[in-house]
Amino acid sequence: MSNLSLENLPFIDLYVRLDQPDRALYRSNVRGQGRINQIVPEEYQLVIDRFMAGVQSLLKDLNDGAIDFEGVRCRLSRQHMADGTTWVCARRINTVIPDFNKLGIMPTICTHMRNLGTRDGLVVISGATGHGKTTTAVGLLADFLRTYGGTAVTIEDPVEYMLKGRHGDGGHCFQVEVKNDEDWAVCLKRALRWAPRYIYVGEIRTPKAAEQLLRAAATGHLVITTVHAGSPEEALMGIIFLAEQAMGPGVQNILAAALTALVYQTMKETGPFLKYLFTEENSMGDPIRSLIRENKIGMMSTYIDRIAARLTNPQAQIVVPSLANQPPPGAVGAKPPPKK
Repeated sequence: MSNLSLENLPFIDLYVRLDQPDRALYRSNVRGQGRINQIVPEEYQLVIDRFMAGVQSLLKDLNDGAIDFEGVRCRLSRQHMADGTTWVCARRINTVIPDFNKLGIMPTICTHMRNLGTRDGLVVISGATGHGKTTTAVGLLADFLRTYGGTAVTIEDPVEYMLKGRHGDGGHCFQVEVKNDEDWAVCLKRALRWAPRYIYVGEIRTPKAAEQLLRAAATGHLVITTVHAGSPEEALMGIIFLAEQAMGPGVQNILAAALTALVYQTMKETGPFLKYLFTEENSMGDPIRSLIRENKIGMMSTYIDRIAARLTNPQAQIVVPSLANQPPPGAVGAKPPPKK
């Protein structure tokens, strides 16, 4: 089994002990097996030993990072446990740029989301860890670049998908990797000097970064960001909480004016399930904007549930108005599995 490599192990998350040899665990990327942890087979022990040495050499005094190892790129997070052991969680990164049309999102909604590339403002893609937020965000950004052209700057920790370079006839992407939390706001502010059409922020982590994000979204750029949250409402409240620490009162007004779309994604067996809100372009009277300004974000679920109820019937026709009119907020599930 000497020809085995890490690429052969079908993992999403790999858990490896660093302070001394131990049996490694993994969470499988095989459909239906992702909820349980499995012990890495013994024949992979030499692979795990090599990986452990590579991680220790890379991280040194750091707790987070990314590694390219035997054809696999992983995001790393090291933790010192209560029992004195040290482990690292390696999240596998699919380096192939995702095709937005093939993510399993309903074609009607794909088209509507693609149309957001002609607008300015803030697109928030939220959800729990491991539910495909980054894949959707990167797929959407790459689609914008191919479809509309322009310059994009991504700010990430670490860089996951390799977006740098040319996209289509007129799109180009530059990628910035942030080394510590204090650099998020600095990198965002510096990115604005590049006159980008699109900005992608891997995750909002600091108050200053939240401030710069909102300012960028309110000044003629289209900003895409991911937010860890348990609901669409929590995503917006999290942005407000961070931004208020840097900007003080009045953040709701800025967010209301800047918000273009809010997507909440969960991954089902059949693919991504999306809850979404789209604001009306150039309309401060949009009901979603009004709820944000009036600090009534919790009431947004009414708009989401209204459309979700229509989707109970798989044959129901979903009408999505053009962006020139007021689009209804709503939710969309993954496409049903193909008939055999």
